[in-house]
Amino acid sequence: MNSSKDLKIKIFSDGANVNEMKRVYGEGIVSGFTTNPTLMKKDGVKDYVAFAKDVLSEIKDMPISFEVFTDDFESMERQANVIASWGDNVYIKIPVTNTKDETSYELINKLSSKGFKLNVTAILTTAQVKSVYDSLAKSTPSIISVFAGRIADTGRDPIPYLKESYEIVKNSESVELLWASSRELLNIVQAQECGCHIVTVTNDLLKKLKMIGMDLKELSLDTVKMFYNDASSAGYEF
Repeated sequence: MNSSKDLKIKIFSDGANVNEMKRVYGEGIVSGFTTNPTLMKKDGVKDYVAFAKDVLSEIKDMPISFEVFTDDFESMERQANVIASWGDNVYIKIPVTNTKDETSYELINKLSSKGFKLNVTAILTTAQVKSVYDSLAKSTPSIISVFAGRIADTGRDPIPYLKESYEIVKNSESVELLWASSRELLNIVQAQECGCHIVTVTNDLLKKLKMIGMDLKELSLDTVKMFYNDASSAGYEF
């Protein structure tokens, strides 16, 4: 792969900083956005609805995922109805289970059958992928988010999991497979090679897109220059 222009996979920005989301949107380097309560808390979001409405006031033509945050399915359904009303480009993030390890499959089927666009999240096993896929209404656009980065955090190679997941969804025209929790730029290439339709990327990784295909000798020289400049600016001597 010679440059980021060779990428075919859709890149979604993962974060909750409104200014950064709008900046990235304006630069035209992503195809969509994802958020979650943890990212929102990290970025100091105090008012969930105000945050969502602010983002959606500018980003109207790309998918954006907002997550429910209750733990019982009745409340999740109520929040899903509210989130769905925010815009046609909105996807509702539903966790694959609640904190009691009760599966969300029945709710997923109910919401998807109503025509709600879902992004089913926190998936780490192919058994979960299969159950979620079977629960989705195939006439409704949906995303299945497999947390490849968290799989890798356990010392396991996520690639076989994602390849198997692709085999589950590959015949659907409405269900997309998403490689979530990217840890490094290489994950974008790996996600594409696994057949994933989407990969989520933090803004820090987005800034590295220009490095795809970079000459390694040139990068070596840049690294030496960085070490030299940092040592000089620190005033080291002996």
